[in-house]
Amino acid sequence: MSRAITPSGATPRLALLGAFPFPLPQGSQTYVRDQARALAAAGAGVSVLCYGRGAGVAPPDLDLVRIPAALSPRALRSGPSLGKPLADVALLAAYVTAHRRRRFDAALAHNAEAALVAIAARPLTGVPVVYVAHTLMALELASFGPRSLGSLLRGAGLGIDRRIARSADAIVALCRSTARRLEPHARAPIAVIPPGLDPEPDPDPAAVDAVCERSGVEAGGFALYAGNLDRYQNLAELERVARRIPEIPVVVATHGAAHPDASGLRFVRGASPQEVRALTFAAGVAVLPRRQPGGFPIKLLNYMEARRAIVARAEVAEGLEHDRTAWLLAAEADDEEFAGAIRMLLADRARAERLGRAARAHLETHHGWSGLARRTLAVTEKLPRRCR
Repeated sequence: MSRAITPSGATPRLALLGAFPFPLPQGSQTYVRDQARALAAAGAGVSVLCYGRGAGVAPPDLDLVRIPAALSPRALRSGPSLGKPLADVALLAAYVTAHRRRRFDAALAHNAEAALVAIAARPLTGVPVVYVAHTLMALELASFGPRSLGSLLRGAGLGIDRRIARSADAIVALCRSTARRLEPHARAPIAVIPPGLDPEPDPDPAAVDAVCERSGVEAGGFALYAGNLDRYQNLAELERVARRIPEIPVVVATHGAAHPDASGLRFVRGASPQEVRALTFAAGVAVLPRRQPGGFPIKLLNYMEARRAIVARAEVAEGLEHDRTAWLLAAEADDEEFAGAIRMLLADRARAERLGRAARAHLETHHGWSGLARRTLAVTEKLPRRCR
């Protein structure tokens, strides 16, 4: 049996690695920030290691170790870039240096890139690696390249998934579909632990009205997508859906300044987190057009917090139930079915409100950070003390 990483009663020191800009109002970064706070509240010593660029003010309550900005990719978007290899080497060096000062007991490596960094550093640090699998590279990598290279990129992504699964000392999957796909290749235990969100007070009604006025929509009368514009989000389908319901504004609220040519959608660009949250609470329906399974979209938690009726595909909105906590579509559902669900829920306010209340109850029952942090610490407690 493996020994616990710390003696009974000792405070574990955890490194949370993210090969991404931080802070950034995007799902992965929000998850890492909130997980770090929850683990600290549960009694762990936590350091977040990441790139040296971000958007906004770094959280002052976190022990943040960032590589130099000059070695960080200039672009804040997700996906591969020419600056990534150098940044990842710098992240590895920063992690090894930080370990010498802090003596980490475990590394929680968020997503594949950070996991490869932590695994490469393991011979130098002896720190066991917990791979926090946000998604499956076999499914996501192809979305960042030309369609002509889709098969090649999917194969490369599958190779990365297999290598990490074989090398990690433990795996935390955000959903069951990821766990099922990694399990045949994993040599270590896999725990399914979704992200968390502790609800905050509702936004001020006057602030909600003001954001709706600036955005040219009426509270309760529009459908909303809130999130980034990466191709795997499938906004091309959402535009087609919007063209089938021209009487209903379909709003895309994003922190990004650029957007694709999608005239059927109404973009609110450069929105602050507060503005996005206000629009979420104002929406009649919250939508998730993504088709790609293998992760847990953080925006689902935001939709639940706001008590919105959610329209999404069942394989993407894991844990929700059709016509109980969301309106779920089959994987093969077409644009007309998606549009029909939005139209129906905006016309049937009682059903939409019932789904929204049930979604909020589901959030409070299954996604509280205190319990999720304890489950995550339980994974680290079963790791070997050192892996040299």
